[in-house]
Amino acid sequence: MSSTSPLSTIGLLGGMSWESSAVYYQQINQHVRAALGGLHSAPMILDSVDFAQMAVWQQAEEWDKAAAHLSQRAQALETAGATCIAIATNTMHKVYDDIVRSVNVPVLHIAQPTIAALEQAGIQRTAFLGTRYSMEQDFIRRVFEQSGITLLMPDTANKALVHDIIFNELCQGTVNPSSRAQLQRIITDLAAQGAQGVVLGCTEIGLLLGENDVKLPMFDTTPLHTKALADVVLNGAHHAH
Repeated sequence: MSSTSPLSTIGLLGGMSWESSAVYYQQINQHVRAALGGLHSAPMILDSVDFAQMAVWQQAEEWDKAAAHLSQRAQALETAGATCIAIATNTMHKVYDDIVRSVNVPVLHIAQPTIAALEQAGIQRTAFLGTRYSMEQDFIRRVFEQSGITLLMPDTANKALVHDIIFNELCQGTVNPSSRAQLQRIITDLAAQGAQGVVLGCTEIGLLLGENDVKLPMFDTTPLHTKALADVVLNGAHHAH
């Protein structure tokens, strides 16, 4: 067999939850195979943490412990040969800056490919659904706002509802049609407030909502992130900055 030119290796911080990490693994490989054909797949190192521990730290607001743990895992990915690292979850971008400081390779922020897609579509006001951490705190919102994009969040009761659907259903592999209807209702409410699109700002929501389920243009952070990561595999880590 003839040799092929080496592809860049992705380091994936996953397991948060593994339901969406499995989608990451599948989609990155699908993109690389589509681009190169044949038997090609993506060089990837997946570090899958125990999400139960992460959830305990999240609930206790012990983000420093989560940051230390994930930074250590990111360093191990770099040592193992990853030329670019990604956090396969929106919520843990709360500790993105800590992870960036802990390694010498680029860390591709989940919001960046979504922002690029929103800009391409000319959308400046978008609904945003995610965990209550991503919706209530500013670590995701400020990244969008730096690019001039306003995120419209559900009200308090609906934030709690979305959060419960993510943790009690989707992270545990349950896809419930009545929950889909609830998310559709919330998105309709936000559209009435001027949302021009909807960002699925949690890597599990795409398991429940597809593009045909909503009237607004949908921007799912998971496939946008995996496409950008596949581009890094194909074109090198300089594309991750």
